Parts: sequence; structure tokens; C-alpha cells
Amino acid sequence: MCGIAGYYGNEPLEAERVKRAFESMSNRGPDAEGHFHEEKNGKHVHLLHSRLSIIDLDERSNQPWCAGNHVTVFNGEIYNYKELKATIQDDWKTEGDTEVLGKVLLGQTQYSINDLQGMWAFANYNRNSGELLLSRDRFGEKPLYLAQTPQGIFFASETNTLRALSGSDFKVDMTQIKRFLVNGHKSLYKQKSTFYKGVEEVDFASNWTISNDLQISKSPYWSPQYNPTDITEEDAVKGVRELLISSVERKMRSDVPLAFCLSGGVDSSSLVSIASKELELDVHTFSIVDSDKRYHELENMEATIKDTGCSNTIVHLDPKENYLERLKDLVAYHDAPVATISYLVHSLLSEQISNHGYKISISGTGADEIFTGYYDHFPLHAYEMKDEVLFHDLQRDWEKYQKPFVRHPAFRNFQFYFDDPSKRYHIYLNNDIFSDCLIDSYTDSFKETQYSSSLLRSRMMNEMFHEVVRVILHEDDLNSMKYSIENRSPFLDKELFEFANSIPSKYLIKGGYAKYLLRDSMNGILNDTVRLSREKKGFNASLESLIDLQKPEHLQFLLEDSPIFEIVRRSSIENLLKRKEFPNSYKKFLFNFISVKMFLESTN
Repeated sequence: MCGIAGYYGNEPLEAERVKRAFESMSNRGPDAEGHFHEEKNGKHVHLLHSRLSIIDLDERSNQPWCAGNHVTVFNGEIYNYKELKATIQDDWKTEGDTEVLGKVLLGQTQYSINDLQGMWAFANYNRNSGELLLSRDRFGEKPLYLAQTPQGIFFASETNTLRALSGSDFKVDMTQIKRFLVNGHKSLYKQKSTFYKGVEEVDFASNWTISNDLQISKSPYWSPQYNPTDITEEDAVKGVRELLISSVERKMRSDVPLAFCLSGGVDSSSLVSIASKELELDVHTFSIVDSDKRYHELENMEATIKDTGCSNTIVHLDPKENYLERLKDLVAYHDAPVATISYLVHSLLSEQISNHGYKISISGTGADEIFTGYYDHFPLHAYEMKDEVLFHDLQRDWEKYQKPFVRHPAFRNFQFYFDDPSKRYHIYLNNDIFSDCLIDSYTDSFKETQYSSSLLRSRMMNEMFHEVVRVILHEDDLNSMKYSIENRSPFLDKELFEFANSIPSKYLIKGGYAKYLLRDSMNGILNDTVRLSREKKGFNASLESLIDLQKPEHLQFLLEDSPIFEIVRRSSIENLLKRKEFPNSYKKFLFNFISVKMFLESTN
């Protein structure tokens, strides 16, 4: 995990800009810095790298990495580098994964980018052809921003670095601000916009090639697909178990200490249990406990801690703490509004993990979107199974085991999608009300990418690649890198994802259990208290843990003069604060308002 940045253009970069760019990447890479500059055919190439040393800590693995006629700067990890290395006959100079990536990019092996398993954002400059290749991993785990200016093309791991290197004062994209306020975080990756005009992200699972005349060609090297096969339930469970254990083992490869984020859910608890029991490792876990019992899962956490014998550090949310100041600091580092209150909470974990000397954190991101983890997956599954013999058993089990936990009115109807499979109003719940809170109302029709004819699988892939996981990865990366920590997600694994999407949907939900395949695959590894728990709380916290609406100083903060009131009606916020009841969607809107308020004040 590192920071990368670069430029391809008509003039050399000023030394002061390069210096400021490195300063902005100091958290991402505190261990070493490297800079490559070359002029060729009237064009200048600058490649910058700040290193967080994780594998092969020796300076021999510092970057930019020069091999043959190629120069590479790389952020991320190639987890299968040992397997690839074992088949490549060569004299190896390092023990790391960067050199393996370099061999692949040189074209000296039978492997291509699609053979890599890992997370990455890299730039590779071919000194012979003059082409600059930018590439991102399949799930978009590692960030890469790009801006085209009259001087040339700039790219970087963070927008702060992009601004420093380009010398540009990017203007806030107010349409994206309104989109976020009205539709929430699930709308942020439904189109190509970012919070700044003229700044875009390199596509996930894609290669962007910049030619010597500064033209960009874009090509995907992988695309997610649902290809069901004729597999038995027994083999499906066995395959999930084997592939998840294998993924955890690969993602534990490190020359520095690593820790696990542990909630009370089946996802993170499975990873901790695999590492402790199957891989026989000494595991240290970190957990958040909110005083609001609606959000904490202490009983389940304690069951996993007792079962595995892992050490655990609990971070307690304290209502007396000034989390508004912490959020303000976080917004400034993110250079954007923080997407939900979950990531304020996550920043507390990252800080504690760093304070205990760890440089890697492992989390359960992606399991919900691969194996079914949300309450709306039940009616989606029901729609697909409506003509199957097992339908009545599914409905009976849902009525008995799941319905008591469901608060959303739409999903208390097991047949929610039967009359209209296209219904998606729940995703942007109450956005018409929030639009009316704006001085100039904003409307944006809901769109989703059609990945499959399967209603459920297409919905899950939209959650993975556009609505949920992309947001989580973006926020987790910034939170982790603020404290010089690398975040790893074992569920985001090419082999596991493709295998899961070869399993017929009928096996995904059973006995009133979402994530049935994951639960059954963990039988004998994960304790049954967690494995058989049906209630989903998620990694979250209450708004009341951030702000006390009874405190005059907090109310003053919300209503004081601010650039946000050029967008939002002050009277709408005043009326909102007078409500006796706060539905969850209203709480989310109020958090978004606070986050945007801080962002606009920091950029004003």
C-alpha cells in the first residue's frame, strides 16, 4: 500500500509542485519516496511514489521500479505473486510482489494483468513506445484519480495530491453535492462524477492507455458475470470453504504485523476464525461498541473472542467525546464529504490499530454482496423462486425467522417485487422530501447496470460495483491511509467471486438464513452463536453518538451561517430539527448535511 502520482504532458513540472505532492502523500507512504522524470519526443513524464513497506522491507523494493524499458509505480498488493514467481524462470532481485508485476508488464511471462489476484492502482511507462498505462483492480479497492489540463494529464491516489501536483484549483461539483444530499451515498458511483469538476476516477477492472499525443484509450480486462452451473449444494459449500480459506491465507502474506476488524457479524468473524483455527495464527482483533444497543453486537463479538482465544481491543463510543471535531478533520483529509457515519466510526478503529503498532487491517467487506446479506435480498430471491417447489418453504421460514427483524415497510412484504420487479424507490428512500429541502430542487432517476437476467444477481452486482462496496472501499482506503495502514478484504477475491457466481441462486438463502452458503461453509470453524444468528445490524452507529440535538452549541453549529445554505433551505433544517421522531432516512440526510456543510466550509 502506497501513494502514487504522475504527469504526462508538454512541460516539465516545477520542483515545488513535486515537493507538495510528496508532502500530501506522506501518510500513504512514510517509509520511502521515489521520483522518475524523462523527456522524450517533446513530452515529459513524471512518476512519483511514496512507500508504505509491507512486503520485502528492503530498499531494493523501493519504487519507481525500473526494469528493461519499463518504469512502474504501484499501489497495492499482488497476493498471488509467490505462485506466479514459482513458474517464472529468472534471476530475482527482490522478495516482493512489485518485481513480479514488473515481469508481467514487460511481457516476459505467459501472464497478463487478468492473471493477477490482488488490489492495485499502477502506472507503467514504456520508454520505447512512449505509452503510459494506468490500471485498477477488479473491485476498485485502490483509488486512482485523473485530471486533464492544458498542461497535460495528471493522476494520483488522492485528490489532494492531484491538486498539489497539477497546481489546479478544482471547483466543487455542486451537482454531485446535491446528488449526495438528496439520494445519499448509494448514488455516488452511479455515474462518472466526483466531488470536483474535471476530476475523474480510472474505471475499476480497466486499463487506460495514454499515448504520446496525450490521447486516452480505455479497455476493460475483466467483467463480472453470473454463469450458473449444474453444481450440487454440497459441492457449492465445499468450494466456498476452500476458496475462502485460500483467500485468507494469501491475504495474510506480510512482513509486518496485521490485525483484524471484528464486528459481531458472520463476515469478519469467519475471517478471524479461519486465521486463528485453520491457519493457527496469533490474531489481534479490534472492535467498536456503541452505547446504543441497536448498533452494538458485543455478545457475538465475545463469542468469537472466547472461541478463538484471540486478543481484542474494544473502542467504546463515548457521547462525551467531540466527534464533530473529529468528523471535520476527517472531511478535510478525505477532501470530500464523509459518506456515512459508519466511516467516522471506522476512523476510530484505524487510529487504534495504528496506535498498537499494526500496519495492516483485515475486514469483511464484500460478503453481503457475494452471498446475500441484506433484507431486500429475501424478496428478490422470492421473486426468482416463485415458481419453484421450495417457494412455500422459503416464505414460511422468512415469516418465522426474518420478518420480526425487518423494520423497512417495503421488505415486510415477502412478495414486494411480484407486481413490479423494477421497484427501487427504497434505495433513495424519501429523496422527494430531501429534494424539497434544497433551494433548487434536485431530481435524478434511479438507474442500475444490467449485469444479468437474474434480478437478484444483477442487484447484488450493482451493490458491489456501484452502490455499496465502492463507497466502503473509498472511505476505508482514506481512513486507513490517514494512519498509514493497509486495508485488505479477503472476500474480494477473483476466484471466490467467480465461483460464487457460478452457484445457482436457489442455494443462496435457506432455512430463513441469508448468506446460507457462507454460514454452512464455516460449520466447524465459526462458533454457532455468530454463525446461526439471523439479525443483521451492520457496522454502524447512532447519529446521537455524533450530535446531541438537545445541546444549544450543537444546534447553533447546525444553523450557523455557512455556504451550505446557498444550497439547502435553512428553514428546512430548522423544521427537521423540530421533529419528535427521526426515521432512519432522515438521520442519514442530517448526517449528509453535516458532512457536506463541513466540506463546503473547508473549500470556501
